[in-house]
Amino acid sequence: MTMKRAVVLVSGGMDSAVTLALAREQGFASHALSVDYGQRHVSELQAAARVAHGLGAVEHKTVHVDLRSIGGSALTADIAVPEQGGAGIPVTYVPARNTIMLSVALGWAEVLGAQDIFCGVNAVDYSGYPDCRPEFIAAFEKLANLATKAGVEGHALRIHAPLIAMSKADIVRTGARLSIDFAATVSCYQADADGRACGHCDACRLRAQGFAQAGVADPTRYR
Repeated sequence: MTMKRAVVLVSGGMDSAVTLALAREQGFASHALSVDYGQRHVSELQAAARVAHGLGAVEHKTVHVDLRSIGGSALTADIAVPEQGGAGIPVTYVPARNTIMLSVALGWAEVLGAQDIFCGVNAVDYSGYPDCRPEFIAAFEKLANLATKAGVEGHALRIHAPLIAMSKADIVRTGARLSIDFAATVSCYQADADGRACGHCDACRLRAQGFAQAGVADPTRYR
């Protein structure tokens, strides 16, 4: 029996690793997609290759999109990454990032004949990004079926966000159940060239909190 194909967005962080493992558990032949958008934490892209290989992706593709050219984020411009969470949407929000990533994934899915796209967005323990909300995922799925040849011809496209209602602790527990090597992942917004985390940014804080609340040893390498 031929396995169904899915495109899975893989950033190299813990959430996308769990998402890839869940897609595999659901019986999908996973085509891993990473986006080099000019982010400052490029070691995360190296982690993405490790994660895709380690979790049995059929293939791993990295697409280059230059979001640094428009800036507007601490991850794509010379803006300091905050070490304390504040009110409102933080400066680590990258304008249109998830919309662009899902659009690239959508294009590849059409080429592959895949009707399923997985992404690791989360709306519980997260930084408040508007493109991580259930409403965004639902709206993008509707757009995907309006904007594509596949959708118009009746091959419905589905956007899966299996972590969207999970806490970080739930994500850690799920990853532990799936035997994910979290040490291979990089989540820090300003990880160094070797993938070592700063331990202070919002991503590091949420990751550490997840391991602590799950009662699982944190394998993160800090500088």
